[in-house]
Amino acid sequence: MSSKSLPEQSFESVWHPCTQMKLHETMLPVAIARGEGVWLYDYQGKRYLDAIGSWWVNLFGHTNPRINAAIRDQLDRLEHVMLAGFTHAPVVELSSRLSELLSNRLGHCFYSSDGASAVEIALKMSFHYWRNNGHPEKNRFVSLQNGYHGETLGALSVTDVALFTDAYNPLLRYNARVPTPDWRHADEGESPQDYARRAASALETYLAEHHAETAALIVEPLVQGAAGMAMYHPDYLKLARTICDEHQVHLIADEIAVGFGRTGTMFACEQASIVPDFLCLGKGLTAGYLPLSVVMTTNGVYQAFYHDNTARGFLHSHTHAGNALACRAALATLDIFEQDKVIEANRVTADYLNQAVRPITLHPKVRNFRNCGMIWAFEVETSDPAFASAFFQAALEQGLSLRPLGNSVYFMPPYIIDQQESELLVEGTLRALDRCATQIRGQ
Repeated sequence: MSSKSLPEQSFESVWHPCTQMKLHETMLPVAIARGEGVWLYDYQGKRYLDAIGSWWVNLFGHTNPRINAAIRDQLDRLEHVMLAGFTHAPVVELSSRLSELLSNRLGHCFYSSDGASAVEIALKMSFHYWRNNGHPEKNRFVSLQNGYHGETLGALSVTDVALFTDAYNPLLRYNARVPTPDWRHADEGESPQDYARRAASALETYLAEHHAETAALIVEPLVQGAAGMAMYHPDYLKLARTICDEHQVHLIADEIAVGFGRTGTMFACEQASIVPDFLCLGKGLTAGYLPLSVVMTTNGVYQAFYHDNTARGFLHSHTHAGNALACRAALATLDIFEQDKVIEANRVTADYLNQAVRPITLHPKVRNFRNCGMIWAFEVETSDPAFASAFFQAALEQGLSLRPLGNSVYFMPPYIIDQQESELLVEGTLRALDRCATQIRGQ
């Protein structure tokens, strides 16, 4: 294949995710030839700042030389071996290092390839734990209003985003929703902390009545991604941990999107000083290089499956679970965190960007500007259902990859973004807003 063009085939040969393909009759997908640092380059050489980390996964830039070198080294050793009955050094080392990051309180790692699969594992593992312990009636789950956990059937059953769930409702198992602690829902004069406590009170009320049938509560800690980067106070997590303990309900932390420094700490749960029963990690685990996810859990959960009876084991598998190449990418990612003191460096980057975005916060159509670590988001005041598509195109014209969630625009750039690139991001976003201004003013 030429490095200057794509094969001359119809775009319809690739069915793109989360896409109404008919839109591509007039708006073709952006064909990317290569990436370097925070930039993506098309076949004509135009570059786009990857301001959303290619769906929240890219932490240290495209074609990162250290991650590249680790993968190349592993290619000459072992590309893959199944984990059923076999093991290998990268998966053993990765499991040990992940456990150490959590002070060995979640000392058991079960691997998969993507976030939805990790959520499926956590849900099944929680139910199976209770079954093995003589409580098969604990087979329901509770999740947050507007939560998102993936698009496989189990994950959709604990997801509350109508765009994804409505078509598949006949296939889904009912699970309960409790109010979101998203501070945008607070009453006038009510602080984010007070609203988080009110939402936790609703959780307490629900579990007081339904704990006997509830296996687990699943949450996206601190930031609900698909809800438009909805942010909430850490007190909710602290209270949820206590409430779940009181009612013998597991807490599943879905940190697929927010783990690995995205919220300002290595894991979002750290900001509430809690440890969940299950921690789902993915996306940034390999810095966006290769598909890999993991569910980390406690020794108590692990021991519930440790038995002479095979049927009491966790009989779940993924073909490429713990893939050696992906594990080496993840180990290189952890090396970068340690060697470059990334969490501390991110605070400096966030401080600079928080100053640089001030013109955006003052824009007359911008509402609810918010920040959590290396995530920024705001709403654009508009009722136009085509806003997201129009803004995406306007941003591309400015050399930015920005994909709004409804009328919520967000930034989740690679951590290596520098000050000049941050200024380009802000300036381009303002111009994209102006480009859409006529359409917005007409409403």
